[in-house]
Amino acid sequence: MTLALVDCPTGLAGNMLLAALFDLGVPRSVVEKPLAALGLQGAYSLVIEERRSHGLRGLHLAVQSLESEPPHRHWRDLRCLLERAPLEPGLQAQVLAVFSLLAEAEGAVHGHDPAQVHFHEVGAIDALVDVVGVCAGLRHLGVDRLLCSVPPAGHGSVSTAHGVLPVPVPAVLEIARRRGIPLAGSGELPAGELTTPTGLALLATWAESFGPAPTHLPQALGIGLGSRDLDRPNLLRLVLACGLDGPKAGGAAALESVVEQQAQIDDATPEDLAVLLEGLREGGALDVFCQSIQMKKGRPGWLITAITVPGAAAALRQVWWQHGTSLGVRESLQQRWVLPRRTLTVHTPFGPVRVKQARLPEGRWRSKPEHDDLLALARQHGLALDQVRATVDYQIDQITPPFAP
Repeated sequence: MTLALVDCPTGLAGNMLLAALFDLGVPRSVVEKPLAALGLQGAYSLVIEERRSHGLRGLHLAVQSLESEPPHRHWRDLRCLLERAPLEPGLQAQVLAVFSLLAEAEGAVHGHDPAQVHFHEVGAIDALVDVVGVCAGLRHLGVDRLLCSVPPAGHGSVSTAHGVLPVPVPAVLEIARRRGIPLAGSGELPAGELTTPTGLALLATWAESFGPAPTHLPQALGIGLGSRDLDRPNLLRLVLACGLDGPKAGGAAALESVVEQQAQIDDATPEDLAVLLEGLREGGALDVFCQSIQMKKGRPGWLITAITVPGAAAALRQVWWQHGTSLGVRESLQQRWVLPRRTLTVHTPFGPVRVKQARLPEGRWRSKPEHDDLLALARQHGLALDQVRATVDYQIDQITPPFAP
């Protein structure tokens, strides 16, 4: 079992991750072989240089496009390319999961169906190299557990293919919202984009959690440098380590902090309560539920509970004030043990299905397809629900580690 720790104090980007992997000794062939399988041989060049950033060494990576007329890549076309390429199944599943998340986030912020999304961040050759290269490099190193520090949000504005956008750019905020990823304040850092959509989508797909590193024994270190000149070292550190606070194999549960918010409500209609519950879910709550209770004067009421990460508690309070009728919200900081988990997209003959996976203590992965996806495909193809579920279960069984034992 290989534990990887990502420390990104000044930013999280695909090229920084890939540079750190090369600094760890990943051969270029590991990255170039799957890219050639996608028909991209000769379409790019990798410029890898050892540099210094405020006195600290590391590798800097730049991807140069050699395409004289870069094609206009839509997600539907890119997905077909990835699905048809002779990639190793596990790598293919991971790359598709990253790009699916990117497409869904960009589609949401621009109001388009993900299949119709045409955006340079995903279609550009450098994003293809970064995503395929990082996934291939982590698999080459045998990484099956990855933890990441809280990435910096950045501030200010940035010029993109969509014009001048506020930082964090909309796709970064959407990915963080969808996956419950905290973003660190970065007012003390120079203005500009620090965490990119590609970098966050990669770690959202690979990382078990975002927060302080657990007790560990470092074994190898790779440094990826950013391109901007900041007032401090602009770097990302990728550490291969042995964990010292739990079993060395299998699905060691992790201890993490969460915030529980609660309020008792007896003066809202069921329709109003539904708006509050949905607002809390959309606002970043990890879980929301309500319980029937009896309040003072014998009145029936509801106990509303929301669980969230500490970094999202303040934003969630605004949802309570906006959609709730309670004059106060109770908060308590709690701890919970969680199994290693992740979400991936399994591509079946009927269409893509999101699958949640958790690693059990003995090392076995437990998988659960999203019911809404199964139901939508069953209706689309006129099939019984259990037919679609059986096909998805078979596809899951074909995926190799780290997604399955």
